[in-house]
Amino acid sequence: METNFIDLAKKRRSIYALGRNVKLSTDELTDLIKTNMKQAPTPFNNQTTRAVILFGESHEKLWGIVINRLKQEVPDEAAFARTAAKINNFKAAFGTILFYTETKTVKEFEDNFPLYADNFQDWSEQAQGNAQYSVWTSLAENGLGANLQHYNPLIDDEVRAAFNIPASWRLRAEMDFGSIEAPAGDKEYMADDDRFLVFK
Repeated sequence: METNFIDLAKKRRSIYALGRNVKLSTDELTDLIKTNMKQAPTPFNNQTTRAVILFGESHEKLWGIVINRLKQEVPDEAAFARTAAKINNFKAAFGTILFYTETKTVKEFEDNFPLYADNFQDWSEQAQGNAQYSVWTSLAENGLGANLQHYNPLIDDEVRAAFNIPASWRLRAEMDFGSIEAPAGDKEYMADDDRFLVFK
């Protein structure tokens, strides 16, 4: 049995200590992200996933928006200091991918395939998972770490204005990535008997 993919799956972890010691160029990384998203499956091949890829000042601008927005939410300065330290870890990474769903396309498929209309929202989320996992695993294959964040919808309006995002794109997740400055911790797994049913 071939295990190359399983080995990569094990390598893909949530890495929070990220840096900018990245050997791949921004063009190479952009191509890697684009190719993975193009090849990730979507229902009816409806291709509802979108991405905004941020490097350099644009990457830092994104996490500045997050910090400023969260300052309005945390109860006191001590809590904000902890929050800001966490966000600054993401800001220290090399880049960020903003994953979006094109809601106009979802609606078009709901209208065009009424028998399946109730499923297209769920299927668009599955498409997101496929795209995110594919990109994340490919980054890991190239020796880069990443983690996935969900500051949406708090940051949606500011991010849309800052980067001129189409109104029909709905932000689903933020993935910062970069060099691995410290490995992920040990991972615990639930018992197989609680997770799987196998019938032969």
